[in-house]
Amino acid sequence: MLKGIYAPIPTPFEDGQISLPRLRENLKKWDQTRLSGLVVLGSNGEVVLLDEREKLMLLETVRENFGADKPVLAGTGCESTQATISLSQSAARLGADGVLVITPSYYKGAMTHAALVQFYTRIADECPVPVILYNMPRNTGLNLPSSTVVELAQHPNIIGIKDSGGNIVQIAEIIAGSPEDFSVFAGSGSFLFPTLTLGGTGGTLAVANVIPDLCDDIYQMTLKREWEEARQLQLDILPVNQAVTARYGMAGLKAALDLLGYFGGPVREPLMPLPQPQVDEISSMLKALKVTS
Repeated sequence: MLKGIYAPIPTPFEDGQISLPRLRENLKKWDQTRLSGLVVLGSNGEVVLLDEREKLMLLETVRENFGADKPVLAGTGCESTQATISLSQSAARLGADGVLVITPSYYKGAMTHAALVQFYTRIADECPVPVILYNMPRNTGLNLPSSTVVELAQHPNIIGIKDSGGNIVQIAEIIAGSPEDFSVFAGSGSFLFPTLTLGGTGGTLAVANVIPDLCDDIYQMTLKREWEEARQLQLDILPVNQAVTARYGMAGLKAALDLLGYFGGPVREPLMPLPQPQVDEISSMLKALKVTS
């Protein structure tokens, strides 16, 4: 069962190209935190701006330079079933411990319950490592309904879901209807504590890149039923979480990493860098949490 706090890591660029040395530096630092694992090729990795060669190079580098005892998940969702299967199989060969598969969305009007069940079932049948569903309606414009997730959760090779929708009722329905060994992960630090209290098993959180141990504190406090402490810390991290996700996006996340001694660096075009006043705002938020480089 997947559990704990995972960081969906950004992709470092220098002069428009992926910087593997910078990536290795970041991986060394993340490996010294209490993160349970990493996600590479996720939304925060600017995956839609990467070509196939870059995706495989990133995954290989992450797996070779992050603790062998910690899982690495690879985002392999593509628009076609066959492309997703192919990338998932390549990820498995390179050492991914599981694949995170976002919903296809270009033809979202055709993505019915039957189409999504067929898509994920085909992938799970042919993928040599476990499959984790990925619901990200803010980016895809498509919600993966709880009824569909509950049906897919019966497949022996579909072991969990990262739900970034933020609908706590839907998350509760998934937890209530799925097998006990099906992992439900919060997809944002903004609703980590509620997800855990309902029976979720962890989170894949953009904010875990910058405050990994505080995110793990919420996880550990909840396991120990230290409800008030966990609730207060959940509230405390909301401003930083908002800044590095919906408010300022990838540019905000990378700016926060730069402030903390990681390499964030530039976003890849057509994304735009964060203006200095917003960088200063993020700096103040991190200081308020007593987080420094």
